[in-house]
Amino acid sequence: MAGAIAPDDVKLAASLAERVRSRFAHTLVGQANLRESLILTLVAGGHILIESVPGLAKTTAAQTLATSVSGTFKRVQCTPDLMPSDLVGTQVFDFATQKFATQIGPIHANFVLLDEINRSNAKTQSAMLEAMAEGATTIGGERIALPKPFMVIATQNPVEEEGTFTLPEAQMDRFMMKAVMTYPTADEEARMLALLTRRGSDVFDPTQLPADQISIRDVEFLRATARRVHVSDAIMRYAVDLAATSRGAGTHPLQGLGSLVRLGASPRASIALVRIGQANALLKGRDYVVPEDVKSVVHEVMRHRIVLTFEAMADGVGADQVIDRIVQAVPVP
Repeated sequence: MAGAIAPDDVKLAASLAERVRSRFAHTLVGQANLRESLILTLVAGGHILIESVPGLAKTTAAQTLATSVSGTFKRVQCTPDLMPSDLVGTQVFDFATQKFATQIGPIHANFVLLDEINRSNAKTQSAMLEAMAEGATTIGGERIALPKPFMVIATQNPVEEEGTFTLPEAQMDRFMMKAVMTYPTADEEARMLALLTRRGSDVFDPTQLPADQISIRDVEFLRATARRVHVSDAIMRYAVDLAATSRGAGTHPLQGLGSLVRLGASPRASIALVRIGQANALLKGRDYVVPEDVKSVVHEVMRHRIVLTFEAMADGVGADQVIDRIVQAVPVP
């Protein structure tokens, strides 16, 4: 039952999250928002899309999270010629038995890093969509369940458009959060160089990190406990109001929103706000959600679900600016 969480369970959840954070300290300098977004998505049971220009450690951050859990991890470098069978798997004829044998692909892992996801073609993106939405794949007419927990960490480059395929809205909606990385400060960049110098390598080796991984059972415990965190009716209405306002409705509709937003956030946004809010509360040592748990993640949850009009893009208006106006308009309970 929601809210019926033992204090010891709350403390254990916070300590498990701290162990994952300590892992990041050995591989990543700064980027605290990205680290928290990754951990929250893991606990909430969703998938995350990381966007930034090249060289800001998107792949390093994804690998750090994946290797902090003692589950299986696969990395797929997406290219235009990547086929669904390369990702999902295929059937191979075995001459010894005179039968087809199923050969599963790299997406059958607990953590899957899809690097440069927007470089894969539409057919391959559809295969990813089935896996992310249903937790299963279909090979030769046979439905194969993916391992649990299953989490996709995808990265994309927003500036280089040659040879890329824009992710459709239906697939973007499957990502619980979208994290946007920014350049480090001069101080953080200096600390990063010091870290690389001490390590003697520009690429981190997971085997050289402290062996303080959390187990698959720990992840399942975190997810099950987060689902039991109490969410009041007022918080639920707040999440619904935020999503509805982006669609031109809500209790405090924004004037002129129709000229900026072509498509607002779907009900998946309000679900994600509540789930991330529960995870946020748990990792902060509470068994109930407060408005700030939801408000602090609105941008990450909604920025990829809002489709702007051509007029808004021509005027240089971004999704984050629209979300700022929505957050200001919707009263906090």
